[in-house]
Amino acid sequence: MALKKTPVNGMKDIEPEEMDVRMYVESVIIDTYTSYGFIPIETPCMEDIRNLMSKQGGENEKLIFKVLKRGEKLKLDQAETENDLVDYGMRYDLTVPLCRYYANHSADLPTPFKALQIGNVWRADRPQRGRYRQFKQCDIDIIGDGTALAEIDLILATTEVLGRIGFADFEIRINERRILKAMADYCGFPDEGFDSLCITLDKMDKIGMDGVAAELQKEGFAKESIDSYITLLDGIGLAEDGFAWLMEQLGDLLPADVIDRMAEIFEAVGETKKTNFELVFDPTLVRGMSYYTGTIFEIAMPDLGISCGGGGRYDKMVGQFTGHDVPACGFSIGFERIIMLLMESGFHIPTEHVKLAYLMERDLSVTLLTEVIESAQKARENGDEVYLTYMNKNKKFQKEQLEKAGYEIVEFYNTLDQRQVKGDLPWQNR
Repeated sequence: MALKKTPVNGMKDIEPEEMDVRMYVESVIIDTYTSYGFIPIETPCMEDIRNLMSKQGGENEKLIFKVLKRGEKLKLDQAETENDLVDYGMRYDLTVPLCRYYANHSADLPTPFKALQIGNVWRADRPQRGRYRQFKQCDIDIIGDGTALAEIDLILATTEVLGRIGFADFEIRINERRILKAMADYCGFPDEGFDSLCITLDKMDKIGMDGVAAELQKEGFAKESIDSYITLLDGIGLAEDGFAWLMEQLGDLLPADVIDRMAEIFEAVGETKKTNFELVFDPTLVRGMSYYTGTIFEIAMPDLGISCGGGGRYDKMVGQFTGHDVPACGFSIGFERIIMLLMESGFHIPTEHVKLAYLMERDLSVTLLTEVIESAQKARENGDEVYLTYMNKNKKFQKEQLEKAGYEIVEFYNTLDQRQVKGDLPWQNR
C-alpha cells in the first residue's frame, strides 16, 4: 500500500515562496522585539498534562493533543479513564510553558523579565481559513512588572512590528477583565459562573449577541441578567463617551485603580506610537483564556473582518507553579493570519539584494568550476542570494521554475564559442 503524501488534516506543507515571506516576517519580529529589550528563549513542544489542564486555558483545554504514556507506564488493561493513559500534551499556547520556564529559572533572570518566544503550538481545532491545528505563535511577555508600563511597552513593540511589515489603519482593542467582572456583578451574574460567562461572551464575534444570549440562557443564567447585560452594551454604544458612561454606571463595583490605569495606557500609547493605528476601548472584548486577570487587548483589522493577535495580563499564573503570585503580561502576534494576509495581497519582500541562479554546463572544467564558486561566494558576501547548480537536461523547464521563484539566471559554459565577455568572468553567458 502506497504511503499518504499529503499532510494530516489541519496541518500544511510550506512552499518556498511562502517560506521566504515567513522568514522575512520572523526576522522583522525578532529585530524589533530585541530592540525593545526582549530576550529570546525556547521551551519544549510538550508539557506535563497537569500544567496544560489547570483550568486556565478556557476552551483550548478541550483541544489538547494528548500524548500516551510509553513503555511499561502504558497499562491499557488497567486504565479506567483517559487520564490513566496520558501524561504529556502538546502545548496549545506559549504562555503556560513560559510561566513554567520562569518558575524554574527565575533566580537567574533579570527583573522584570522580558521574554521573546517564537514556536509552533498545537490545537485539535476545526481547520478553516487562517486556522490550523499546528501554527506558529510569536509572543512577548513581561514578568515582574505590575505597572501599566508593561502594557504600554507590549502595545508599542507589537504595533511597531506590524507597521514595519506594512500594516496600517488597524485597531488595538482594549478592555479589562475587572471591568468585565464589574459588568457581570452589575447585571446580577453569579460569581461562580464568571469564567463560564466569559467563555461564552468570547464567541460574540462569531455568533452575535443573539447567539450569545441564547447560549447563556441554555447554560442556566437568568434571563434578567442577560437582558441587563444587553441593555448595558446598548447604553455604551449610544453614549458620546462610552467608556466614561460605563465607568459611571459601574461606580463602586470597579477597583479604584482601573480607570487610572486605562487612562495612562491610552495617553502614553497615543503620544508615543510610531505606527498608524487606533487604540479603542471595546467592552465586548473578553479573550477566552481563564488566566487573564486585568488588561486584555486584541489586534483587529476592521476592513478585513479578522483579528490578528492578542494578549493581556495574567498575574496569577506564575503562582500556580511557585506558590506566590508574580505580575505578568503578554502579547501574541497571530503569525499565521499575518502571513495569510501578506500572501493573499501579493506581498514582495523589500530588499536591495539580488537572487541569482548560477546554471553550469555539466562538463565544466575544475578550473572554471572554481571560478564560478568564487564568484558565488563574492556575491553572497555582498548580500546576494546565489543558487548554484548544474544544468538539467530539460533546461527550459529548470529556468522557468527558477524564474518563477524570483531568480535571475546566469549560465556558465565550458566551450570558448559560448563564452561572452561580461564583468569579472569573461566566459560568463548571461
